[in-house]
Amino acid sequence: MAKTLGLHILADLYGVEPELIDRVEDIRNLLENAVKFADLTKISSHYYQFQPHGATGVVLLAESHLSIHTWPEHGLATVDVYTCGDPSKAYRAMEYIISALKPKRVDKQIHERGLVEEGVQSEELRSILMTA
Repeated sequence: MAKTLGLHILADLYGVEPELIDRVEDIRNLLENAVKFADLTKISSHYYQFQPHGATGVVLLAESHLSIHTWPEHGLATVDVYTCGDPSKAYRAMEYIISALKPKRVDKQIHERGLVEEGVQSEELRSILMTA
């Protein structure tokens, strides 16, 4: 029986109030709170303020990563949530971000990543992933 190792959610959030996504401080708070809400394990993070508008941020997780890139002048934020292990954590992180930003429209894609056969030994699994 096959299973996947990770869940990758990509979302484009349209109609976001510009003041919610313009400043790097707000983006930092958003992602850091999403990590806590979803009970994820933060390793490090990096944020950047664009001029004159917008910000980007990425949080490296033990489970993988969260990222966001914003265009407040268009009311747009693109969000990437990828986690390995418990897929509910990826859904919780994305739900938190969407709830906080209150977009008028969300275009979302969900990808299951790393299809493996259950029972494959860890060394075999490592070999499969490294040759792909």
